[in-house]
Amino acid sequence: MRATQPLEKPAPAAAAAGESARNTTAEPAKQKKRRRRQARRVRHLTEEEVGRLFKVITNPRDRALFRLAYHAGLRASEIGMLEMRDYNARTDRIYIHRLKGSNSGEHHMCREEAKAFKAWLKVRGKEPGVIFQSNQRRPITRQMLDLLMKRYGAAAGLPEDLRHMHTLKHTCATHLLDKGFGVEQVQDWIGHANIQNTMIYATVTNGRRAEMAGRLADWR
Repeated sequence: MRATQPLEKPAPAAAAAGESARNTTAEPAKQKKRRRRQARRVRHLTEEEVGRLFKVITNPRDRALFRLAYHAGLRASEIGMLEMRDYNARTDRIYIHRLKGSNSGEHHMCREEAKAFKAWLKVRGKEPGVIFQSNQRRPITRQMLDLLMKRYGAAAGLPEDLRHMHTLKHTCATHLLDKGFGVEQVQDWIGHANIQNTMIYATVTNGRRAEMAGRLADWR
């Protein structure tokens, strides 16, 4: 009769498989918690605050780049990468080179955006090269853009913690959802590779709807 074999620890591969299964089960919960934390951190400008911001920006270059940053949902580092070869004057489209794994693609300018952009090109000229340059004729830096946002944000009376360029990306996504566009449409517009990143803004918008519903409870 064969002796009963003593129980042994699972082989490393089996143990790894078991651990992987547990992680797969736990991952959605972790992702939900992470999204909730991110949603709490995401703050954006109201449309009235955006209007105030653009009222204080009179410099043609700055008005154009802030319009593009807001309407296209750009990161600060992406603004300095734009070149004249990316721009199609006939169609008012510009090719956006997005960073951090986001999807690059053509951006269709809206009326106000195109108007500000063309006003800047009248000053800049149409020679090849970087579209938004510093006074030293080099691509404008992320640090300079944040400095400009702080300066204009203070002049417009924006909350101090919202005076940074990434606020404009948050604001773009949230305003598009508020205007009734679907999450997938907004994902495509701002170049998110993962729709979960866009869902963060949907959570913010749903929270605002819940607040509205509470205030409208007695609406007749």
